Amino acid sequence: MDIQLKRGLLDVCVLAAIKNEDSYGYRIIKDMHPYIEMSESTLYTILKRLETAQMLTVRSAEHNGRLRKYYRITEAGKQRIEEFRQEWEEILAIWRFVTREEQHE
Repeated sequence: MDIQLKRGLLDVCVLAAIKNEDSYGYRIIKDMHPYIEMSESTLYTILKRLETAQMLTVRSAEHNGRLRKYYRITEAGKQRIEEFRQEWEEILAIWRFVTREEQHE
């Protein structure tokens, strides 16, 4: 898969994982696991990129005597998910075109 396409898809997956409630790294990975596997290093790279793009915010809170970072989606992040939903229709149309001969065999 094209690395830029995959990168964009993973960004949207992470945003979707936190769209309903604040979350932290381990839980994000756990929530995504039934659908996609992601390493911690990949996740934290994505989280940093999304923070820089102002699609999420980060706060630290103590949990069991340690600081844990919690991530919250912003309006820009919610907008990115909506844009993805619209883009997905175009991606599906392209997929249908590419596989049209296979569907009629």
